[in-house]
Amino acid sequence: MGTISVDGNLLKKMMIAGSNALNKRRNEIDAMNVFPVPDGDTGINMSMTVLAAASEAAKMQTPNIYDVAKAAASGSLRGARGNSGVILSQLFRGFARGLEEIEIAGMRDFATAAQKSVETAYKAVMRPKEGTILTIAKALAEQAANSCDISNDIEIFLRRCVNHANSVLDRTPQMLPELKAAGVVDAGGKGLLVFLEGALHGLNKPQEALLGIGEAKPDELPKPLSAAAASTADIRFSYCTEFFINANEINESAEDEFKMYLETIGDSIVAVADDNIMKIHVHTNHPGRVLERAITIGSLSNLKIENMRLQHTTLINFSTRSGQANHIQTPSDDENTKQSQNPKDVGFVAVAAGDGLIKLFKSLGCDVVIEGGQTMNPSTEDILRGIERVNARTVYALPNNKNIILAAEQAAQLVRDKNAVVLKTKSMPQGLSALIGYVPTFSPEDNEALMNEAMENTHVGQITYAVRDTAVNGFDIKKGDFLCVLDGEIAASRKNLTDAARALIDQITTDGADVISIYYGADTNEAQANELKAYVRDVMPNCETEVLYGGQPVYYFIISAE
Repeated sequence: MGTISVDGNLLKKMMIAGSNALNKRRNEIDAMNVFPVPDGDTGINMSMTVLAAASEAAKMQTPNIYDVAKAAASGSLRGARGNSGVILSQLFRGFARGLEEIEIAGMRDFATAAQKSVETAYKAVMRPKEGTILTIAKALAEQAANSCDISNDIEIFLRRCVNHANSVLDRTPQMLPELKAAGVVDAGGKGLLVFLEGALHGLNKPQEALLGIGEAKPDELPKPLSAAAASTADIRFSYCTEFFINANEINESAEDEFKMYLETIGDSIVAVADDNIMKIHVHTNHPGRVLERAITIGSLSNLKIENMRLQHTTLINFSTRSGQANHIQTPSDDENTKQSQNPKDVGFVAVAAGDGLIKLFKSLGCDVVIEGGQTMNPSTEDILRGIERVNARTVYALPNNKNIILAAEQAAQLVRDKNAVVLKTKSMPQGLSALIGYVPTFSPEDNEALMNEAMENTHVGQITYAVRDTAVNGFDIKKGDFLCVLDGEIAASRKNLTDAARALIDQITTDGADVISIYYGADTNEAQANELKAYVRDVMPNCETEVLYGGQPVYYFIISAE
C-alpha cells in the first residue's frame, strides 16, 4: 500500500533527501549559467539555501508537519543566497503558510500549500519572468490541484507533479530567448526539480535521512576569496557564541531586553526571534554570562562557542552541512561597530571582493564590508549580521551585485531596531559612486535620491573569459575567449586581453564620459592598467582617467565611466 499522508517526520526525511540530491548535482546546475562567464553559482546558492532549510528541519523532533515546514522556512530565509536562493526561500515560506494548523498532510493539503508557495514567491519578485523557477513552481502547483483526486498515493501524486513540471522545464528555452541561444533550460527551475526528485526518493529510503549524504567532494566546493591578513590584536572579544533559545513564546520585549544585555558585554550581535525560537550570535569575552542570562528565557540548543584568537587565520569558513558561510566583515573604525547608547545617524554596509576594492569602500566611510560577490554570494543572514553590527539609526546596504539584491532586501526586512535601506547597486563601482554621492548634511531621503542618481549615472564594464562555447547577443563565443560585459550584457568577444579591454573602452565611452576608472584585478597588474589609461587618453583626451588596484577575482579589469 502506498503512502497516503505525510507527517513531520516524513517531511523531514524528504527535506534531507532533497537537499542531499541538490548538493550532489549543484556543479551540474552551475554549468547551466546562460552567460558563459565563470560566475555560474545557481547550483551553489540553491544547494546552500536548502541545506540551511534541511538543517533546521532536522532539528525538529515532532510529527507535526507544520512545525517542520515552518522550521525549514525559517532556515531557508536566513540561509538564502543569490536570487535563486531567495526565491526558493519564499517558496518554502509559502509552503509552510499553506500547512498552518495542519499536523498530517494529505494530497489536498499539499495542493493548497503548493499554491500558497507560488503566490508568496511571485509577490517577492518585483518583475516576475516566465521561463524561470517561478514558472516551474507554478506548473507544480497547477498539476497538484489537478491531481489530488486521481490517486490516494502521495508518491504517485508527487511523481505526476514533478513529471509535468519537467515537461514545462523542457519548454523554458521557448519562453526566454537567452535560454534558447545558450542551449540550456532554466537553472533555477532545474534545481527545484532536482530537490523535489530527491525528496521523492526520500519517501522510501530511510537510510538517506542523514544530512550530507552525497555531498560534493572537497575540491568541488566553492573556493573562498583571498582573506586579508588578520591580527589577534584586532580581536576585542575572544569568543564567537551562537545558539538557539527555545520557548513556548518569545515576545518582543524579551528579545529587546536580551539584546540590550548583550550590548553591554559584546558586539557583532544578532538576536532574531520567530515565535518560539530566538537565534543568538554574539562576540564576547564572557560566553558563560550570555548562556546564564539566555536560560532564563528558555531552553538552549545548537550551542557553538569558538575561540576567534585561535581561528583568526581561517576567517572564511564554508560549512556545506549547515548551509552557512562566515564572510569577512571589516569595520572601517571599531567604534562605529560597537553597540552603544549613542548611535550615529547613518552607516553603510557593502559587499565587495578584492582587497583593493575593500580598502576603497572602507576609505569612503563604509562601516562593514562583507567579502563576497560573483561565485560567493553572501546569505541573507550574512547581510543581516552586517547591518546589525553598524551602530546607526539608518543603515544603507550596498549589495553591488544584481544576484545579491534580493538577499539584501530580505535581510532589511528582518531588521527591527534601525532603518535599513537597500540601494540596488549592481556592481562595485556603482557602490563606490553611491558612497561618493552621500552628503552628511542632507536628510536620509535626499541622500537616498542622490546616491541612486550617482549609481545610475555610472556605467560599468568588466573583462572576463568564456568557460564554454556558445552564441550570445549575436556573438559566436569560444571557450577561452576574453569577454566584454557592459552593464550586465555581453558587448564583445576577443582572443586577446588587450584587444578586449580596448573594445570595452570604445563602447563604454560612446556617449562620452567625464571620468574613467580602471580597476585592475588579481590576475593583471598596474602596467597593463596604465596601458589602457594611455589608450583612453588617445580616444578621450579631455576625460579624466584613474588607475586603481582592485584585486578582484574573476574579472581582469573593471572599468567604470561617469
